[in-house]
Amino acid sequence: MANKTLKTKQKSLASEIVSTIETKLSEAGEATKKMKKSIEKSADKLAKKLAKLMHKAEKKAAKPAKKAKKTATKAKKKLVKAEQKVEQTAAKAVDTVAKTTTAAAAKTTKPAAKPATAKTAPAKSPRTTQPKATASSSPAPAEPVADNA
Repeated sequence: MANKTLKTKQKSLASEIVSTIETKLSEAGEATKKMKKSIEKSADKLAKKLAKLMHKAEKKAAKPAKKAKKTATKAKKKLVKAEQKVEQTAAKAVDTVAKTTTAAAAKTTKPAAKPATAKTAPAKSPRTTQPKATASSSPAPAEPVADNA
């Protein structure tokens, strides 16, 4: 569609250019057919260039609007994310407060603990096997006496 509007702009510009030049020419004198054709050709070329320039200018004017719209949508998205984050942190804070209050309540409802005593190792049961005899407790065997006779 932009192409059709561009063509119509070109045609309207060309006709305006031709009419203004012909009015100036009529003041100066009569114009021949060749002159009219060359004027029309030049007017068409000039109108084409002018239409392109106008189209570029319109695009440039539209860019900031698009950019502003884009930044606005980005800002909205960031705002939504920030709100979600705030909700999450608030929920976490509520959870931690609830945990601490339940822990504090549990501490206050428990009876006072007795002071800690040193733990002793459980008594070992006596061995069922007999301990090995040590060298000091049993007498040493006597040396055999040799007969000297």
